[in-house]
Amino acid sequence: MGNLLIFGMGYTAQVLAARLRARGWTVRGTGSAGDIAFGDKALIEATLARATHVLSSVPPLREGGDPVLQAYGGAIAAAPLEAIGYLSSTGVYGDAGGAWVDESSGVGTGRRSARTQADLDWQALSPKVRVYRLPGIYGPGRSALERVAEGKAHRIDIPGQVFSRIHVDDIASGVIAGFAGPAGVYNLADDLPCNQNAVIEEAARLLGVAPPPMQSLEEANLSPMALAFYAENRRVANGKAKRLLGWKPAYPTYRDGLRALSASTRPSIASAEPASARTDQR
Repeated sequence: MGNLLIFGMGYTAQVLAARLRARGWTVRGTGSAGDIAFGDKALIEATLARATHVLSSVPPLREGGDPVLQAYGGAIAAAPLEAIGYLSSTGVYGDAGGAWVDESSGVGTGRRSARTQADLDWQALSPKVRVYRLPGIYGPGRSALERVAEGKAHRIDIPGQVFSRIHVDDIASGVIAGFAGPAGVYNLADDLPCNQNAVIEEAARLLGVAPPPMQSLEEANLSPMALAFYAENRRVANGKAKRLLGWKPAYPTYRDGLRALSASTRPSIASAEPASARTDQR
């Protein structure tokens, strides 16, 4: 079985760790949910010596620079690993005006310059690196269902605005497929980019409540981070991961993902089949 060291045992990494442990893997990690202190250099290097795989989900520093590469980049590159993974963001593509972006699209024109540099630096670290570019992540406890139920959801009137998203379980399966497949950059996104309002409306339908009122950006009084989210508009293509890794999302649309999440907590409400959706993607 594999032996994985994870830098940054956050929400997504914990889901991946649980899936791999169920397969018999040894998984250790840093962060609040991990068992190794990031600053314990001796233990990190000893763990690296035994690891078959490494994954970093640690974001870059706000001022730039990747903390994992700064502290352990040389040790990771020198370790006898089978594969190295890095969880990046589709934010590196910037605003595409609603057009499709894939792994050959240019990067570095958007608001996430530090993330773009970290993405490129990980690619340059070793020929064993797999970079996974992720759009908006949702899953148990972190979805439109919770935001609607808590009165924190917004519907923003921006015609033509489109986003991609990915269920956390599909990230885990994509990372595992990537470890077994060729190195490179992979977008892990679902098959149906859409306006965020459609996601909120579906969550409200599943909960049996009215969706929040439509608002302008000014009326919504969003945080600077949320406003920046609405400043970019793109559709993320996932064809490369499907072709080269044999990966297929278990939740190809937001309807599938929200329905499964709703069924786990409110089975009676989630009993009706959702409307069909166009799911083709280049």
